[in-house]
Amino acid sequence: MLLMDIAKVIRSKNAGPRCTTLDIMFASMQDYETVVNANQITESRIAQLYKLPVDQVKIINYPIAMALKIVLPRKITAGDPGDRDVYGAQQHARLFRIEI
Repeated sequence: MLLMDIAKVIRSKNAGPRCTTLDIMFASMQDYETVVNANQITESRIAQLYKLPVDQVKIINYPIAMALKIVLPRKITAGDPGDRDVYGAQQHARLFRIEI
């Protein structure tokens, strides 16, 4: 099963001018626990997908919200010349095809 098949919402957005967050939300605690227990969303896996050092990836579990939050540094400050995604809203697609 793919992450996009089990998650209710997968999105990205700015978390200030220098970070992007990737939010993964689930419709049920069972779906959330299935993904967390599969151990497929790890710092090393996300670092590989986004071509970042592992120590720059932070994953935060929010069981009460049935959600995961991934925090990544932006390569370019939001709004600077060369920034192609000012709002950080186009960065989540790489997560869709993670096999759970």
